[in-house]
Amino acid sequence: MVLSPVPLPDAELRFDPHWLGPVEADALLEGLQAQVPWSVHRIRIFGRDVDSPRLSCWIGDPQAHYRYSGADFAPHPWPAPLQPIRERLQETLGVRFNSVLANQYRDGRDAMGWHSDDEPELGPEPVIASISLGATRRFALKHRRQPERALALELPHGSLLVMSGATQRNYRHALPRTTRPLGVRINLTFRRILSR
Repeated sequence: MVLSPVPLPDAELRFDPHWLGPVEADALLEGLQAQVPWSVHRIRIFGRDVDSPRLSCWIGDPQAHYRYSGADFAPHPWPAPLQPIRERLQETLGVRFNSVLANQYRDGRDAMGWHSDDEPELGPEPVIASISLGATRRFALKHRRQPERALALELPHGSLLVMSGATQRNYRHALPRTTRPLGVRINLTFRRILSR
C-alpha cells in the first residue's frame, strides 16, 4: 500500500488504488449504506436552491460545522465503521481529521459538478483525503486559469486519493455523469475544519 505522486502542475496529488483491501472495502461499503443517515442536500447553484444529484451526509466532531453551496451543515456523529478508517488515515498522513463528507452516487446519473474545496474554514492549503467505495468512477481535474492542464483518474473500490498543497487553489474537480450502467459508489472526503 503505497501513496504514489500523481504528476500535475500546480497541484499536489497522491494516489493508492488499493489502499483498502477488497474484503475491508466491501465491509465498509455495506456498513456505511446501513448506518449513515443519508439525505438529499439542498444547495445553491446560480442563485437557486436545488436538490443535489446524490445522497450526502456531513459527519464529524461536534464543533466541525461546515458551510458550502450556500448551506450550513451541523455534523452527524461518527458511525462505528468510520472510526478505524479515520485513525488509519491520521496515522498515514499525519493530519488530525475532524470531519468527513460522505456522498452516495446511486448510479451513473448521480454526479458532482465542477468545484474546489476552498471554503475558508478549510484553510489555505487543505489536505483532502478521498476514499472511493463501490463502482469505479472517473474523477476529473481542470486548472482554473489554464484549462488545458487537466487530468482524469479512474477511482476504483478501496482507492485513496489525497489532494493537498495548492491543489484546491489552482484546480476545480468533478465527478461527471455517465450513461454506462453502474452500481452504487460511496465517496468519503476527510477534512479538517479549522475553528474560527
